[in-house]
Amino acid sequence: MLTTLHSRKGTQLLLGLGMGFAFGFLLQKAGVTTYDVIINQLLLKDFTVVKVMLSAMVTGMIGVHVLRSLGVAQHHIKPGSAGSTIPGALIFGIGFGTLGYCPGTVVGAVGQGALDALFGGVVGALIGAATFAALYPRLKSRILNKGYFGELTFPQLLQVNPWVVVIPVSLAVIGLLYWLEISGI
Repeated sequence: MLTTLHSRKGTQLLLGLGMGFAFGFLLQKAGVTTYDVIINQLLLKDFTVVKVMLSAMVTGMIGVHVLRSLGVAQHHIKPGSAGSTIPGALIFGIGFGTLGYCPGTVVGAVGQGALDALFGGVVGALIGAATFAALYPRLKSRILNKGYFGELTFPQLLQVNPWVVVIPVSLAVIGLLYWLEISGI
């Protein structure tokens, strides 16, 4: 089934476009494409963003591992390093805190007419991507490969079956979500 889909590029593009619209719709319905909701999350006053992201993380983690267990999906883990993760996290955090949107929510905010998201977010992301592409050859050799840890996952690091990590992490996140909900946060 997925092999057939993989060979049909047009179908993949349409599926991706449809999933993008669905993703944006769900972000908008959850309220996380609104500047005030995101800023209040950063100020620890509104935990809507955390609830949405943790719910998505658990759903995705379980879904990927179920599909892997059924043999219909494979992991394609990207190698990582401290030299790429730390600067990327800092740039993301500065942009997120300054503009009040992350890459997913900025596109959703543009879809609902937020001009700050269009000019600050989308245009800024395009300028940032072009700058990164231009500097990439120098960054790769000097910074990005520092502290290289490869394609290592937590189950591989712990040398256990992936479900030994997925189940307790999922239960812990679900417990945290429940606690956030009952405490009114």
